[in-house]
Amino acid sequence: MKIIFDDSKVRESLWPFTATRNAADIRVGILTIREKWEMLLAKTNDTCAVNASLIGSPSTRFQISSDGAVNIKNENETCRSIQFPWDIFQHNDWALRNDFEWITAGRQSQPIAETNQIIAPQNIFIEEGATVECSIINAAAGPVYIGKNALVMEGCMIRGPFALCEGAVLKMGAKVYGATTIGPYCSAGGEIKNTVLFANSNKAHDGYLGDSVIGEWCNLGAGTSNSNVKNTAGEVKMWNNITKEFTGVGIKAGLIMGDYSRAAINTSFNTGTIVGVCCNIFGAPIAIGMPPKLVNNFSWGDKRYEFEKALQDIDNWKKLKRQSITEEEKNILQQLYNQSN
Repeated sequence: MKIIFDDSKVRESLWPFTATRNAADIRVGILTIREKWEMLLAKTNDTCAVNASLIGSPSTRFQISSDGAVNIKNENETCRSIQFPWDIFQHNDWALRNDFEWITAGRQSQPIAETNQIIAPQNIFIEEGATVECSIINAAAGPVYIGKNALVMEGCMIRGPFALCEGAVLKMGAKVYGATTIGPYCSAGGEIKNTVLFANSNKAHDGYLGDSVIGEWCNLGAGTSNSNVKNTAGEVKMWNNITKEFTGVGIKAGLIMGDYSRAAINTSFNTGTIVGVCCNIFGAPIAIGMPPKLVNNFSWGDKRYEFEKALQDIDNWKKLKRQSITEEEKNILQQLYNQSN
């Protein structure tokens, strides 16, 4: 089986996430879009072409045309589509429930330790090697998935739907509301609601993160919070990378942050902020208020990141998780840096 993921129709609109990846590698729910389609097409021997913006589910039915295109039956009923970055957190509840059904079907959870307080244990699945002790988990409103070798430290309070993916850590006393996904090898703490962290990112300390999407290799300093509702309770506007203007996205929207970006301690993000790729947010203008609602790629405070320093800083962060920046990453970032203002 070979799958060709076409994201040409959403590559610009899903910035900043598609600046560094194919749309199929965006995580919505527990799995990435790519992983969902690999499960759906596992029994197919043909080369298939898939619209990378379509989020598959266990109920997705399709036909493969003679040219290999995958055509969805009843698309609006069995799939969701991401056209803009805020669609990710808006569809995360739906995707979490479907992915939980998919991953756990016919399998048995590891035992839940007696030190925990549990509501609706039938909706909780704990993978091998995961540790969950002395926490409160309420899965009555949605399923809770704890991935392989993940760690839920003492005193955490979790309401489903929720996923803590492989190797991720939920720090002591964290308060997590659905629908939230903490991606592989992320660290999360404080108060989190309806948010997706892709992988290898940290929001490890106190502070609020809600109705948000955080890319890979990001770090939010201690005390960092975002607003997700306007003081007027009016419609939130976010940057539309197609129309090049701010557009309404609903009543609630928080922070969108591209890969390799970081924020200093006690950063306060305004409602509906979008941060590009490889930004270091500190000092002015946040010393006197909030960062702007649109932060361009390779911003370093109020200046432009020096490219070699940006690569070195990324490598330093990756070394904290026993990894190093790759040549492929360097090439992608070099192209992006050359294109950025």
